[in-house]
Amino acid sequence: MKMPPLRLQHGLLFAAVALLFFAWGAWLVRGPQPAEPLPWLAEWQADVLVPLAEERLHLAELSALVAGELWLQPRPDGARLLYRGEWQADGEPWRLEAELALSEVERESLMAAAGDAEQPLAGALLAQLGPHEVVGLTLAPQGAVSVARLTASLGQPRLRLQLEVGEAWVYPRLGLTVHSEDERLRLLQVVPRRVLSVR
Repeated sequence: MKMPPLRLQHGLLFAAVALLFFAWGAWLVRGPQPAEPLPWLAEWQADVLVPLAEERLHLAELSALVAGELWLQPRPDGARLLYRGEWQADGEPWRLEAELALSEVERESLMAAAGDAEQPLAGALLAQLGPHEVVGLTLAPQGAVSVARLTASLGQPRLRLQLEVGEAWVYPRLGLTVHSEDERLRLLQVVPRRVLSVR
């Protein structure tokens, strides 16, 4: 049986179908889009992470970036003085907790004044304690933040550790440990670089 001759319309239809399949195939094989960095982290790296890692970050500098209040936390091994605050970084809510260095005299004095439960301290103490060194800091996102955004900002960690739940990523130069779970950022912890025993 003789096939009817192809018309121009048939040729255009075949070309359109081939073009659609080509575009669909190209879309399927395209690589993953790079994650967007955390825009605020570059400023924090210079103003907070590196100074804390080098043991030269003080409460006054931290409180200028994030408004918060002082809390006294009694513990069996001695009182801890904490600075807590919340802020919005590019529309994403974060919670901060920083521990301040205390002398033995200050620790004993605070323990004598402390009860059994955590308690906030008067706001007037913020200015008085401004020169106190920050010896540890935790940052926790209050929403869903992809851990890929951290690597887009800081690069790959030097060390990855598998935890019982999730992973810990270590950036020794910054004194930074990152806790992630299910590709989500759970916590950033910053300590002086010497605590991580890396030169």
